[in-house]
Amino acid sequence: MCAAAGTAGTAGTAGAAGGGRGGDGRGGDDGQLAVGRLKIESMSGERGRPGSTARSSVIVAGWTLVSRVAGLLRVLVIGALLGATYFSNVFQAGYLLPNSVFTVMAGPVLGMVVVPAVVRSLSAGGPDRASEVLGKVAGRLLAVAGLSAVGLALLSPALAWTLVFQIPEPDRVRAWLLCTVLILFVAPQVVLYTLAELGVAAQQGRQRFALAAAAPAVESLGTILTLVVTVAIFGGGRDIGQAPLSMMVLLGVGTTGSVLLHAALQCYGALRAGVSPRPRRGWRDDPNARDALRRIARSIPVAACPAVTSYGLTVVAATIPGGVLLLQLSYQVFYALSFVGARAVSMAALPGLAEAVALGDRRRFGTAWRQGVYYAVIAGMPLLCLLAVFARPTADILANGGLREGGMIGELAGCLAVVAFAQLVGGLHDYGQQALFARFDDKGPRLASFVALGTTVAVGASTVLLPVHGGRLTGLVVAILAGEVAGGVTALSRLRRAMHPEALYDRRHALTVVAATAAMLPVIALGWWVVTVLAPARGAELGLLIVCGLLALVPFGLVLVLVTVAGTDRWRRRPATASVVPGTLENGLPAGRWASRAHRRCSPHATPGDSTPMTSSPGMGPVSN
Repeated sequence: MCAAAGTAGTAGTAGAAGGGRGGDGRGGDDGQLAVGRLKIESMSGERGRPGSTARSSVIVAGWTLVSRVAGLLRVLVIGALLGATYFSNVFQAGYLLPNSVFTVMAGPVLGMVVVPAVVRSLSAGGPDRASEVLGKVAGRLLAVAGLSAVGLALLSPALAWTLVFQIPEPDRVRAWLLCTVLILFVAPQVVLYTLAELGVAAQQGRQRFALAAAAPAVESLGTILTLVVTVAIFGGGRDIGQAPLSMMVLLGVGTTGSVLLHAALQCYGALRAGVSPRPRRGWRDDPNARDALRRIARSIPVAACPAVTSYGLTVVAATIPGGVLLLQLSYQVFYALSFVGARAVSMAALPGLAEAVALGDRRRFGTAWRQGVYYAVIAGMPLLCLLAVFARPTADILANGGLREGGMIGELAGCLAVVAFAQLVGGLHDYGQQALFARFDDKGPRLASFVALGTTVAVGASTVLLPVHGGRLTGLVVAILAGEVAGGVTALSRLRRAMHPEALYDRRHALTVVAATAAMLPVIALGWWVVTVLAPARGAELGLLIVCGLLALVPFGLVLVLVTVAGTDRWRRRPATASVVPGTLENGLPAGRWASRAHRRCSPHATPGDSTPMTSSPGMGPVSN
């Protein structure tokens, strides 16, 4: 009965689209909105199924793994070639400043805001309209990025001083000069990062994820090549007093060229996807472009808070020789794991969430959200368990060159153990913010970002009370975890109120993940015992860790498969009618496996041949702030 009623509802979708939209305060739908809804349904097609998020997540995770491994390799090469010196601190902190400025200006928020705008424009006018909107947004953002790059260059002396004031005399003045020169040569990267992120948004809006996730690897490899060439010319292991000015110039030019190549690849990917990021004028006359820019401006705190956090933690880490390098290494592992796990799912799920909002379908939104939560947790949980248990061997493998001196390996092991938990929490926090942005709610992410910033600053500031070589770096990573927890709780609380009465998560899926995790723990414990008893060389140790990780995934995956096959996960089969938007919360069909059990019923009057009108669920319209 339910399936028949839902199938019949498909026939009534077009005719009912002209009805009123309840709950968004915008009055009745017009013909353009009806056409837009039909375009979204046709765009969704095959990728609208639950499996599409899984496939997209695998694509994002796979190519992101390549990019993050390249980024991690870049940090390891810096440590191996430059050593745990103040010069490496200056280079590592200085060449990251453009990325921090870009993050403050827009950063990851750019994609969260622009992707829904691209999806909405595609539904209204196809790729040409999407290119027009994206081009007008690009014109405005690139102008702001250019001014930001000029401002960074003008402020380079002051910014350089904040990064070197802790270096003892007589090298402090020399370090300030080197850092200033580096900032001048990397300042144009602000514009290049903005262009690259616009290209990423265009590709993700068209459900193209591979090149967008893989292109950053080219930047990392270019930076590695720059380091190798620089050390070949000037020699490695130099500290402030022995490093010539031309050495820093070469590093600045090479890293900027690497970012240029990255931006070019992202623009090429956008053109292949059919959405051009070419800058255009007239953003004031385009309501969609104007709305996207307004939301980006209102969401600046969302991007600025993590940048301020990173800068503040870097300043504290700079009080330790090699501390910035260890902190950035921890950040690289944190982002590598989270983007391979939970954050990969959030990026893949954002277009589906945006489509559900464009359709005004609360139930479809809840379906996409719960689906993403489940995939995010099963992607992040094995990483959490493996890194938490094998933090010390992993630190021993990652530490190279000067990082193997003193207690650096122990400090890095403590940082990695905390990162194991932070990667999953941070991924869910990011997913919550993505879902809020998909609903055009930028107030919730702002609030979550402020809470995360305040928590991280409070915990991070307290680490100055710890000894320099007695847990200060680990305390800084604990501050990152605390901020992610606080921000995630804030974002998910707001999302839960917005989704009501749809469930935020499914208890059965939580129990499934717990059972799968319990199944792989004995394998991890056995692997830890083997590594501890054998105490192998680093190469053999790496091989043992890889084998243990792969073996641990076997029982984890088997439990997930067996639960599905046994039928306890009885929403696995998504009915063909699930793409139909229900008429009301009382008589609509569930959206497949992930539907809330509170609404798994259909109208008692539904019979084959009935037409279920498509209307929007209350509360799914854009949020006013």
